[in-house]
Amino acid sequence: MMERRVADNRVWSIVLAGGDGERVKPFVHRWLGRPCPKQYCTFVGTRSMFEHTLNRAALIASTKRTVVVAARHHRSELRTQLFAHLTHRMIEQPVNRDTAAGLFLPISYVRTRDPQAMVVIQPSDHFVYPERRFVETVRQSVAAAEAMPDRLLLLGVQPDRLETEYGWIKPGAQLNVSSIPPIHTVSSFLEKPELAQADAALRAGGLWNTLVLTATVDALWKAGWACFPDLMVLFERLCTAWETPDEGNVLEDLYREMPQYNFSSHLLQQAPEHVAVMELRGLLWSDWGKPERIAESIRRIGKIPAFPMDCLERPFAPTPIPQQAEEVLISA
Repeated sequence: MMERRVADNRVWSIVLAGGDGERVKPFVHRWLGRPCPKQYCTFVGTRSMFEHTLNRAALIASTKRTVVVAARHHRSELRTQLFAHLTHRMIEQPVNRDTAAGLFLPISYVRTRDPQAMVVIQPSDHFVYPERRFVETVRQSVAAAEAMPDRLLLLGVQPDRLETEYGWIKPGAQLNVSSIPPIHTVSSFLEKPELAQADAALRAGGLWNTLVLTATVDALWKAGWACFPDLMVLFERLCTAWETPDEGNVLEDLYREMPQYNFSSHLLQQAPEHVAVMELRGLLWSDWGKPERIAESIRRIGKIPAFPMDCLERPFAPTPIPQQAEEVLISA
């Protein structure tokens, strides 16, 4: 059982739950007989990915300082799983306008409530094990981000294979030799590389980008203005409408003209000098964007999946795991 301890009252948790999981949809439909976004599915154990993320978020910030952003058409699944967490602030996106809008929507709300806030942003469709090590590292990232309030601090994972569908981070110089785990500048980002590029990144010590991010609201707001001012001017308007009778109408109006930007491509890649990276160590992380990744992760932690293996589109062939990685999981 993870220790229930939260950081100071300046810290907010943001849970991103707006994705539709397009590549996993056919697998989920074969399994459940109906469509269900992957973050609301219980692939193993008794909790969905979304519920796992909420529970981790509650160990980082109080539930009253936790904001969930989801798609409007997820409302039925979302409210069923949020029933036991009534103190969360839930924000529904009218439509999907890519990841920058999905991220700055909850940030605009936090900025209105607490301009001096620190936020920890977690996608709800990623797998981490063991969770206690993940939470410990996130807590360390909060302390580190407080010491460098002008930077965005990402968590990266050491890769155990070539992967062309993840984002990669090329670490630069170490910022603080006394910090454990160490924190590095970012030399560059590489989004969904070609095989040769991924191989070069792996050999050069590149990390997978988890998109778990810790930063001050002020640093994020300034980065947004530097990279996509046409989007930020809309969120400036929204800041004046939060928790007023006009909130819903203003949100609808803004999303009719909301430009589409990708947070990784249009912000992180454009301003790596404003980003730092801390490595997640001693755990397994996976972006469950493919059924095969889901099955492999569950195999690696020695659990029984909640779905029949014949729901996979093709026979499952486990990826060989380096001995060092398996030892980490066995000792967890």
